[in-house]
Amino acid sequence: MTGIAQKQAVCWVVSDGRRGIENQALGLAEALARQLPDTRLAIHLVHVTKQGFVALPSSPPPDIWIGCGRAAVPLAGKHRRVFPDCYFVYVQDPRTKYRSFDLIIAPDHDRVNKPNAIAMIGSPNRLSQAQFSNAMTQFSDELASLPGARAAVLIGGHSKRFKLDDRVADYLVHRLHTLLDQGIKLMITASRRTPETVHARLKTEFGERDDVWLFDGVGENPYFAFLAAADWIFVTEESTNMLVEAATTGKPVYALPMAGEAGKFGYLHARLEGWGAVRPYLGQLARWTYARFAETDRIAAFLLERWQARSSSVEQRMPT
Repeated sequence: MTGIAQKQAVCWVVSDGRRGIENQALGLAEALARQLPDTRLAIHLVHVTKQGFVALPSSPPPDIWIGCGRAAVPLAGKHRRVFPDCYFVYVQDPRTKYRSFDLIIAPDHDRVNKPNAIAMIGSPNRLSQAQFSNAMTQFSDELASLPGARAAVLIGGHSKRFKLDDRVADYLVHRLHTLLDQGIKLMITASRRTPETVHARLKTEFGERDDVWLFDGVGENPYFAFLAAADWIFVTEESTNMLVEAATTGKPVYALPMAGEAGKFGYLHARLEGWGAVRPYLGQLARWTYARFAETDRIAAFLLERWQARSSSVEQRMPT
């Protein structure tokens, strides 16, 4: 085992490769690496296919294993037998396989009450000041073409509880036009969950405007640049990940309504509103400040403490 006190450690990030799932585990690993200034954390991605096939990285055995998504759960049990000294972490609720993990990091609204679980508001993300700075540099030319006040608009789509139907699309288009009428430049990105009809409508309404940057999914993703360059951030309310990510910027965040009921996610909305980050958009822009939402760093610090304690215990048991 590569000890925690040594200059290098190995972390495997395990998922099915979907961007939203992988980024939660990867964001936690990157936050952990930032808290290890004297140790290089080598992060390797491990993808599990729908058929259950796994491509293992060319690396030493992992010291820490961070998984997210259902595909990672059965693999954890197998890898525990192969790497008994590794520290196993799962992001989200593993449902029944709680004993497969040393630490479970579950959203607060999932109410996972287990001795090896810790709750966090939302989920881990990859956002950092370094990410923002790099993105601003990478997309400096495009941002220079949108001088003045800017708003980032992050559009999600259908989920279990919400729908982006025609009525919601009408509302979104109307709101975006009112922002443009106020002289606000727009940076719009839609997700893979956004219906194709809404993608097409956004392109028709805004694709040819000089005061709009509409990302169509082709080329490098400017998502981090949008967050870094925005004066305001608008997010459709069903996207809990994007709401939390927007709140890490310390900038005003407006939630845009969708068709449906929030259910348990209403608790997350309330927490973000109580933090001072998120407000409903009622047609009037405001500027306000709040402490940047830093749940990923908080959880990474907790993980580091637990991992170090586990590593020390393992080393004490090793024969001299």
